[in-house]
Amino acid sequence: PSVSQVALRIRPMSAAELAEGARPIAHRVDEQVVVLRDPMEDPDDILRASRSREKSYVFDVAFDSSATQETVYRATTRGLVAGVVSGHNATVFAYGPTGCGKTYTMLGTDSEPGVCAHTLGELFQAIEDTSGDTEYEVSMSYLEIYNEMIRDLLNPSLGCLQLREDAGGTVQVAGITKISAISAEEVSQRAPMGHGGGPANPPLPGAARLPQVLQVLARGNRQRTQEPTVTNCTSSRSHAVLQVTVRQRRRGRGLRRGRLFMIDLAGSERAAQTQNHGQRMKEGAHINRSLLALGNCIKALSHRASTKYINYRDSKLTRLLKDSLGGNSHTVMIAHISPASTAFEESRSTLTYAHRAKSIRAT
Repeated sequence: PSVSQVALRIRPMSAAELAEGARPIAHRVDEQVVVLRDPMEDPDDILRASRSREKSYVFDVAFDSSATQETVYRATTRGLVAGVVSGHNATVFAYGPTGCGKTYTMLGTDSEPGVCAHTLGELFQAIEDTSGDTEYEVSMSYLEIYNEMIRDLLNPSLGCLQLREDAGGTVQVAGITKISAISAEEVSQRAPMGHGGGPANPPLPGAARLPQVLQVLARGNRQRTQEPTVTNCTSSRSHAVLQVTVRQRRRGRGLRRGRLFMIDLAGSERAAQTQNHGQRMKEGAHINRSLLALGNCIKALSHRASTKYINYRDSKLTRLLKDSLGGNSHTVMIAHISPASTAFEESRSTLTYAHRAKSIRAT
């Protein structure tokens, strides 16, 4: 069965796009269909009249600029939480060109929290709601992959970290900082029920801990490598990877582990679009290399029958995600585009890439 889901989100037109006279050329037709119109084709050209100027793309779910953060979370990521709590792997990607709303979707703002905040809140709640004979531990790490080097965003002074494969074949980052979001002790000291049906003591610290956890993430995100480019003045030049590990120990039944990756990918635009030179150009090549490696893995996974070998070793990103792309995993990609006519080429390549991801088959 296919357990991958691909969503597409169209952000509103920006002030800069409106100022330069851009027209909207991408729009959502219904729950699943997005249409992109080529702004260069002349509507009055009789010879080309038979060739439609519009191309439609079908996704599992499509959002336009009216969709709230809550709506996006519920339609894409909410269903993953129960699986992670019970020991499965899951991965959520935000994909698309610079300045199209990836970081907004993943982290959001204080007043409009994104996928990460909603997911962690729901995860803590699910753990609080489970029966008392189960112990849980939740730990988190937050890293960036920049120019094929791994940096710990929670402790950048550690320098460049290496990937290692443990005895079980799981790829780990050696020496990364792990923060405990919920420890086994907290869960085993679960409050007994009071006479009124509610807990005798206040509820477990999981939900109360959420604001602190989100502050840690916001601090980590400020450590990301950002540089101004022509397309976005605070362009993230790295992939940011938040890994949440849930260990579950039930009395009389061994240990289960679920891993959730929430990933804000670096911008996927072509070099010509950003007019980058020198260092920015080099960064762009690394970004595109890892996105290409990810695309190749996605392509190979979507043609499982004919492809025996899937090359996860082409980039740090795909090595890190090996279990989460090909194993007992659920994968969600939220692709982002701008509706502006000036962004046509970027939007077209994003729609094509995301459409290909729709056919991943996991085992």
